[in-house]
Order: sequence, then structure tokens, then C-alpha cells
Amino acid sequence: MAPKPKEKPKGAPSPLQPPPPIEDLFTSLDRHIQRSEFTQAVKVANQVLSVATGDEDAIRCKVVALIKGDKIEEALSTIQSVQKVSFDFSFYKAYCLYRQNKLDEALEVLEKQDKTHPIMLLESQILYRLGKMDACVDICRNLQRAKIDSLEINLVAGLISAGRASEVQGTLDTLKVKATSSFELAYNIACSLIEGNKHKDAEQLLLTARRIGQETLTEENLADDDIEIELAPIAVQLTYVQQLLGHTQEAVGGYTDIVNRNLADELSLAVAVNNLIAVKGPKDISDSLRKLDRLKEKDSQKFQLAHAIDLKLSPKQKETIYVNRVLLLLHANKMDQARELVAVLPELFPESVMPVLLQAAVLVRENKAAKAEEMLGQFAEKFPEKSKIILLARAQVAAAAGHPQIAAESLSKVPDIQHMPATVATLVALKERAGDINGAASVFDSAIRWWKTAMTEDDQLSVIMQEAASFKLRHGKEEDAAHLYEELVKSHGSIEALVGLITTVARVNVDKAEAYEKQLKPLPGLKGVDVDGLERTSGAKHVEDAPHGGLSEAQEDGKTKEKSKKKRKRKQRYPKGFDPANPGPPPDPERWLPKRERSSYRPKRKDKRAAQVRGSQGAVVREKSEASASATNSNSSNLKSNQGTSETQGVSQNAKPSRPQSKSSRKKSRN
Repeated sequence: MAPKPKEKPKGAPSPLQPPPPIEDLFTSLDRHIQRSEFTQAVKVANQVLSVATGDEDAIRCKVVALIKGDKIEEALSTIQSVQKVSFDFSFYKAYCLYRQNKLDEALEVLEKQDKTHPIMLLESQILYRLGKMDACVDICRNLQRAKIDSLEINLVAGLISAGRASEVQGTLDTLKVKATSSFELAYNIACSLIEGNKHKDAEQLLLTARRIGQETLTEENLADDDIEIELAPIAVQLTYVQQLLGHTQEAVGGYTDIVNRNLADELSLAVAVNNLIAVKGPKDISDSLRKLDRLKEKDSQKFQLAHAIDLKLSPKQKETIYVNRVLLLLHANKMDQARELVAVLPELFPESVMPVLLQAAVLVRENKAAKAEEMLGQFAEKFPEKSKIILLARAQVAAAAGHPQIAAESLSKVPDIQHMPATVATLVALKERAGDINGAASVFDSAIRWWKTAMTEDDQLSVIMQEAASFKLRHGKEEDAAHLYEELVKSHGSIEALVGLITTVARVNVDKAEAYEKQLKPLPGLKGVDVDGLERTSGAKHVEDAPHGGLSEAQEDGKTKEKSKKKRKRKQRYPKGFDPANPGPPPDPERWLPKRERSSYRPKRKDKRAAQVRGSQGAVVREKSEASASATNSNSSNLKSNQGTSETQGVSQNAKPSRPQSKSSRKKSRN
């Protein structure tokens, strides 16, 4: 057995190399940050902290590098692990919470800090994301003296989102900034022009913004795809302007191109998908649902917007996408999914009334209108400040379900529209349908009192009084109707009201009606008409075969004869593929008759062998003749019955169904 080889002695461990000087580490750290090498910067910062534990500069560099590298969770963990340092990391903590969409927590952190310019700017961005646009605009206005770069872009965006687009031009004049100073500002100002319905001007400014953006980003040496992604918001907005201008096909093509190429940021892609679905409406619902699925979280079985999209969309934009999703599900008759999605909307949008409206829509679709009415009524009582649109929806649901009393009650609870002619007409119709004639008359009376005391140029008093008088006359209230007509005649001098007054008063007081009748102006051309003679006659009588001498004489006196209308010659229509020049052989005139009734029909020959008598020789002739006679009688009777049955079956089997003359019309469903 060979001896085992001796193991080589292990070398002595090498002594640890001393760390580089801290000055060199900070130099390397600064170099990595300047080059945007954030991963390497974090490693160097950790080396510094291993030598100098708790160094504030190294911690700040590490936190900034983590934030720049989009490692927000690690940055927040680093901030929370810092202890006993003099530097306040609250601003960085609030920014990390803002990036995580924890907006309320971020705002709470900033409220405890001094109002420095960076903190105010971050606070304005958080308020913008929360949808508190007026507060965001106020902070931006307070920062105007700070001369912060691109502040005017945020200020204009806040004004537009707050519904104050009319203040944009004045703000630009105050700041002494041109609309084309940057492509971002030009884009925002174009959005303000869209809000002002200046679509053509907005289109021109968007085209200018795209040109400026291409030049600016090309100078920064960005790739073509990166430039297209940066300018995707302008492309989406240009397509939206085409949609507003009525160029629907161009808008559909533009949205489809943006979605298919997928060269857009998350926000622009989401807006393009939503707008494309809105333009298409209920057409191709399956394709629209598939496109919406591109916006949801991939790992989620339910519809939930992806985290990156959810962070960038405003609450209003997110709500619009969810609403369109529910509407598509209702059109697709996917009630389970619609019910499931509607159930989570109140939690996602607690300040909005859209979730309860969608819940009512689902109930109505399930033929539960009474339950929808009850739910809407309870919500209106609980939130009176949001009750207007809820009550209008409840009135619509009740009217469609055949509940006019509930519909009228809902409309009556909206005080600021009671005097409007459309509301008055709707309330009167609903109460009349419910049999409440006195209630309908009181609606007219209330509206008349409002318009008599209203200080407005849009005078609708005469219209409502005319309709009220007609309504009361129709329901047997002649005195009230006459009073209204009389007031209209005195105040407006209306001829229609005078005619109505005469007609009404004539039922109760003929002398008074005749007195009012004298105020009517005589009609021209009636001076030579003997009215008394017309009243004594019993009317014109029709005489058959009466001569038309008057007409013939007038024609003979020189009047031209009317040319008889020529019949319009319609172009003869032929079947598809038929050539009239080469029609071919004529069709068989008997092609629709049953086979037995055609001249070419020949019945099948009888089998003579069936009539042969088989048996042994020497059979009795009499029995044979009797059997043949009985067989003959039986066969003749069977033949008659068989002929009747086969004829009926032949008609049933050979008859062809008539061809439809026209295709059935297909109804298009609307939203």
C-alpha cells in the first residue's frame, strides 16, 4: 500500500490591508455621484461608514444615491436606522414617502418642518397629487420670488387642474415668461387652451411644443426612442385635440399607434388606452377589455392599476379608468366582475359620488330598480352636499322603472333647478302621470312666483304662464286659466294668450268673451265673406261625377296645363352574379311544385311477382279466386290510403322555405 502523501503546510494568513484614507473615499464618492454611478456611490458610502460610523455626510450621500437609483425602500430604511445625528433627514423621509405614494404621511412629516423653499416645493407637489389644486397654486405663487427653475410649469399645471385656466395668461404676463420658452410650458399652456375650447390654437401650440422638444432633446444626445417617450404626452394630447375637432377616425388611428408601438411613459399610455376605449364606445368590447388589462398589476387576479401607473395618475384620471372598466363589463354582461369591481370603488375614491352611481347602475341592470332607488335616497340623506347628482340619478331610475311619484319627489329635492322650464315640464308630467293634478298645478304656481321676482335677462315667465294656463284649462280649472291668460294679455300683449282667453271665457261668460273678441285684429281678405250666410248653410256637399267646367274654362282661357308627373324609372335589379346579356336557359316553371304535381312525374311500377299465388298443385280454384278477389280489394283500399299519406309527406318533404327578402335590421346599443 502506497504511503499517503504529506499535506502541504498552509500558508500563514495575510495581514488585513489597511482601508484607504477617508479623504480618498470621499473623493471617490464624489466622482461616482458626478458620473451618476449611484450603485458604486452606495458601496463607497458604506466603506466610509465602516471607518467613520455615523458620519452625516456619508449617510446623506448614501440616501441621495439610493433615491437617485430608485431604491426608495432602502433609502427609507437607511433614514430610519440613523440615530443621534444632528442633521434632520425629515425632508428626505417625506420625499421617500411621496415616491411611495404615501401622500398623507409625507404631508404630515412636512407640516412639522420650517417652510423652506425645497419643503414648500415638495409640499406643492404632494398637494397636486392629492388633488388639492387651490392649495398647490397658493404655494407656487408664494414661491414666485424664489426664482426656482421651472416653477412656472408647475404653477400653470396647478391652475389648469384647479379649473382656473383663464388665469394662465395673466400669470405668464406677471412672470414675464413666453409660452414657447420650453416644450413643457408650451404643452401646459396648450392644455389651458383646450379648457377654453380653443382647439385650433391648442393644436398649433402643441405642434410647436413637439418641434421645440425634438430640438432640445436632440441637443442632449438622447436616442430616438427616448425622445419619442419624452414627447409621448404631446402626441397623446394632439390626438385628443383631433378627437375634440370631430376627426374620429384620425383620433382612433393615433391612439392605436401609440398603444401598439408602446413607446410612451406609463401615464401617457394609460391616457391613450382610456381615450381609445372612450372613442370606440361599446364597439369591440373584448378588445377594449384586453387593452385595459395592460394597465393592471400583472400578478393580481382582480383589476388593479399597476403601481407605476397608480403613482403618476391623478385621482380623477384613475377614477375615469375604473368607471370605463365597469361600463365595459356592463356592456359585456359580465355582471359578476362588474359587481366585484364596484364593491371596492368606495374605498378607492371615498370623496367621489361615482362609486354609488355605478352601484345603482349594476342594480338597475339586474332589474333591482327599487333597491337602487333606496340606496341612492339613503346616500342623498347622508351626504346632502353631494345629493344633487344623486337625486337626479334617482329620478331617472324611478321614471324608467314606472315610479313617477318617487321620481317627482327626487326632483323636488333639488332646489336650484325648480324654476327651470325643463324641470317644470318634467315635474308636471310625472305628477300628472301619478294622478296628482293639484301637485302639478302647484309646480306651475311656484315657478311663476319665482320668475315674477327674478332679476334676470332670461325671461321665461310668459312661456311658463302659457303652459300653466293650457294645463289648467285641460283639467277643468277655467277660472285659473282665464286669470293667467288675462295677465298675459295685459303684461305681454300676446295674441296667443288673447285667443286662449277668449276660448276660456266663452265657456263661462259669453258677453265677456265677445268683449275680448273685439280686441282681435281682423284677418285680411275676409271683408267680402258673408259670415251670416255661411252660418245658415249646412256646409259644402260632395257631388259625384260633377263637371269641372270652371277648371276647363280657366285652362282654355290661357292657363297652361300642369304636366303630369312622369313615373320615375327605376333601374332593374338583378340577382348577384346574373349577366342580363347572357341570361342562360330559363328556369323550370314547375321548380316550386311538389314532384307528384309536375308533368315529368312518373310513378314507380308495381312488382308483378307480388301478385303470384304460390302453393301446392291441385289447390281449389274457388278459394284461389276468392283469395285473389279479396287481395284485389285489400290492395285497392291500401293503395288509396297510401297515396293520400305519401302525397302529404311529399308536400312536407319537397316544400322549400321561402327566402328572406331583406336582412333583419340590427340595433346598435348606446351608452
